[in-house]
Amino acid sequence: MKLTILFGGASYEHEISIVSAITLKTKLSGFDLSFVFCDQDHTFYLINPSKMKATTFSKGEHKKMPKLSLINGSFFQKNLFSSVTHVGTVLNLIHGADGEDGTIAALLDFYSIKYIGPRMNACVFSYDKRYTKYLCTAKEIKSLQYEVLSKNEHKDIAIPYPIIIKPASLGSSIGVSIVKEESELDYALDTAFEFDNNILVEPFINGVKEYNLAGFMANGKMHFSIIEEPQKNEFLDFEKKYMDFARSEQVLKAEISDKLITKLKANFEKAYRGLFEGALIRCDFFVINDEVYLNEINPIPGSMANYLFEDFSACIESLSKSLPHAKRAKISYEYIHSISSAKGK
Repeated sequence: MKLTILFGGASYEHEISIVSAITLKTKLSGFDLSFVFCDQDHTFYLINPSKMKATTFSKGEHKKMPKLSLINGSFFQKNLFSSVTHVGTVLNLIHGADGEDGTIAALLDFYSIKYIGPRMNACVFSYDKRYTKYLCTAKEIKSLQYEVLSKNEHKDIAIPYPIIIKPASLGSSIGVSIVKEESELDYALDTAFEFDNNILVEPFINGVKEYNLAGFMANGKMHFSIIEEPQKNEFLDFEKKYMDFARSEQVLKAEISDKLITKLKANFEKAYRGLFEGALIRCDFFVINDEVYLNEINPIPGSMANYLFEDFSACIESLSKSLPHAKRAKISYEYIHSISSAKGK
């Protein structure tokens, strides 16, 4: 099976996407793989698989490789005397802006290119944490109390300390701070507003139980990964999450009851159905007093959460055969022809 891994992008998570792509080169070695790199200037490059290492990009060596453009149904490579089309299913592995904000989804849909990844509507409700809260309300999924702060307005925070401050549109714990008292607030706000004009404030619950579950839909049926209880200190900081992007060994199942497993899967499916078809996502949950709360939706999880699946390659192949297709209107010009006929022109 041909699979094109699309990675990079112009975001704070650019380097994390590179790490994810390098990891998947090994995990999906049984596929006919191509690698397309999107640089910070939105130029696409066809990367030689033998050059899929971090220094290729940090030293700018990718700029010597073939540039690609898009045509209907594929990436396109124009050479001096010939041209080559690169047809195959695309795996959107761009984390953060471009990949998760809907830009790449809209581009691939526009050019009728088959892809694994969240569609534009799904991106809207998962990229911005404010809209994830709205989704929870609409789908009757529990989430923590929250407040939204904007960079251009002053507003007192009503949630009692300790609190956690998060940029609304960033992942990988970038710009996240725990604030235990008022004297720490200004620094935390300044840090978060460096990355986003809107931030989310939630209560920080020390020692809360946290569980990660990934899954996708294929042939109308949900397929779930194992459930992981991530190891953390106070919270999963950037360094811990960054290391996770390179993980390829399957993790151990969380030792939890069948009842809790059922609750976690039910909440995952509520969030997924009708919105995330075509994507493999990971949901991060809190469990407080036996109640499940959705913390975050990861529409393009680090290294596609391969470490949560027993047979990751089989999952990608199954998902690739169950992708939704964007519907296009058929243009017949009947209306214009009817007007022209009526006017005798």
